[in-house]
Amino acid sequence: MTHILAIDQGTTSTRAIIFDAGLRVIATAQEEFPQIYPAPGWVEHDPEGIWQTVLSTVRGVLSKAGLVASDIAALGITNQRETTVIWDRATGAPIHNAIVWQDRRTAETCATLRANGQEPRISATTGLLLDPYFSATKVSWLLDHVPGARERALRGALAFGTIDSFLIWRLTGGKRHLTDATNAARTLLYDIGANAWDDEICALLNLPTNLLPEVKDCAADFGVTDPSLFGAEIPILGVAGDQQAATVGQACFTPGMLKSTYGTGCFALLNTGGERVASQNRLLTTIAYRLNGETTYALEGSIFIAGAVVQWLRDGLKIIGHAAETQPLAEAADAAQGLVLVPAFTGLGAPYWSPECRGAIFGLTRNSGPAEFARAALESVGLQTRDLLEAMRSDWGTAAEGVLRVDGGMVASDWTMQFLADILGAPVDRPVVTETTALGAAYLAGLQAGICPPPAEFAESWALERRFSPQMPRAERNAKYARWQRAVQAAMTV
Repeated sequence: MTHILAIDQGTTSTRAIIFDAGLRVIATAQEEFPQIYPAPGWVEHDPEGIWQTVLSTVRGVLSKAGLVASDIAALGITNQRETTVIWDRATGAPIHNAIVWQDRRTAETCATLRANGQEPRISATTGLLLDPYFSATKVSWLLDHVPGARERALRGALAFGTIDSFLIWRLTGGKRHLTDATNAARTLLYDIGANAWDDEICALLNLPTNLLPEVKDCAADFGVTDPSLFGAEIPILGVAGDQQAATVGQACFTPGMLKSTYGTGCFALLNTGGERVASQNRLLTTIAYRLNGETTYALEGSIFIAGAVVQWLRDGLKIIGHAAETQPLAEAADAAQGLVLVPAFTGLGAPYWSPECRGAIFGLTRNSGPAEFARAALESVGLQTRDLLEAMRSDWGTAAEGVLRVDGGMVASDWTMQFLADILGAPVDRPVVTETTALGAAYLAGLQAGICPPPAEFAESWALERRFSPQMPRAERNAKYARWQRAVQAAMTV
């Protein structure tokens, strides 16, 4: 029993990856699932569909690896954060589709709370802002809009969780209602200083506290899988939200280390150690990880649309058939046109936090075509990342000016990573292992199982595949960024 299984339940797909004791990938299985858009700005997932992808990918990866469940020493879970599920405790059946982190339906609720002066107290407690991105107002919406839900919640018949909690419940046959500190910290209901659910915020939103899961460290005993699922029990020993799992997988254990993950969205985390840094630039103060009861904090900048802009080129505009086609298109584009795409398809995240903003493109000419759109789409990811790093530098000084470690699907594009280094004016390091989200979950589970070494020793195994150094002249870099800032302001005023 020296193998570790990681479930990486993301926004558009579920992956199961098996690692050996040296945290080398043995086998991978992946399955996409549908996105549901009931109204403009609304995004949902079918929890039962997600559950089926978990079952099929786990069974598939075991088969690919030639292993059985009894060969697995530990299971780690990492997940899309903030996405909200409420289910019946007796049956395990969800009462509604999951409301996804991208969903903006509770923007008016957040605006009302903000107008009533609630944001300062909530931010001081949770480290977050009043935004529909987070789980709390989604929970409130479900209780208000699903017939009978509030009454059922009050009598203890329902359970709330982010995706990790829902999966733990299902995997353990309904025996464990748990989450970890990183996922709890994204609900807008958790006091990240006291490491406890906040009764006052729950009361403000009229949420019964009996809905909430128990919160554990990232490496802890989360129960065992029901043997009927995979043929034998598998201990669930590690859980972290996807961005925190990537922080662990990137071995960002030292204050000042910085990583950015490019998946559906983009999320940059700066390790601030035991210090809770209150952002003056509308970044989030969050929990990076909690091990052995000790909390490490981070500053986080969240971009809602990164890889999703490439999906838009593929599925919306239909100008590409596969994500890999964007790089040759970007290379062939007429750079002199200078198109600027503001991909605010579901509003803007940090540092703007404008849920009502919608996407816009500036600088169009009759010569603008697929190549220029592809280049503008890829550049928008780097430009948004610079927004985040500028805010981090302001909040934490030169400590945020080091190397940026990157991971996620988009980092396979050399062109995108070179533009990122150019627009940031900072080195960008791509590791040998880019599956850092799953790697982080596997490491946490292996750490709890006694298979993996302590963090300092694990950090020594991090290996660089390629460093991208800035090549763009400073004047050009700053001119492009100024043009981006003007485009964002214009988009926000439409």
